[in-house]
Amino acid sequence: MPYKYRMHAVLTTDTFEADAAAAGVSEDEIVAMVSWLAANPQDGAVMRGTGGARKVRFAGKGKGKSGGYRTIHYYGGGDIPVFLLALIDKGERDNLSKAERNALAVELSQLADDYRAGVAARLATLRRRR
Repeated sequence: MPYKYRMHAVLTTDTFEADAAAAGVSEDEIVAMVSWLAANPQDGAVMRGTGGARKVRFAGKGKGKSGGYRTIHYYGGGDIPVFLLALIDKGERDNLSKAERNALAVELSQLADDYRAGVAARLATLRRRR
């Protein structure tokens, strides 16, 4: 029986990794977050004013969802990875500030196109080497 289950590539950003380290998120918790988003890239509410970023709540180990984490990710389509942008420790704060949402909107306005252009350029280079 053929598989019809697709896992999407997920890229973590330096910001996400720094946020996770500061919040004390374990490697197992990060793997669980990445695995969930790989299987469910369109999960989460789209955050208004961010240019398409989504937020998903994850329970912290022994904390439950109310004391867990919120991840901020971007899914720009089936041909690019999910970008895991940031992590918010819900014990510290609930959401992104208006300034952070505005900065995300600027960053995300070109992210998908820039990624696609980078892949196309890399493929062109590899094809020329043949």
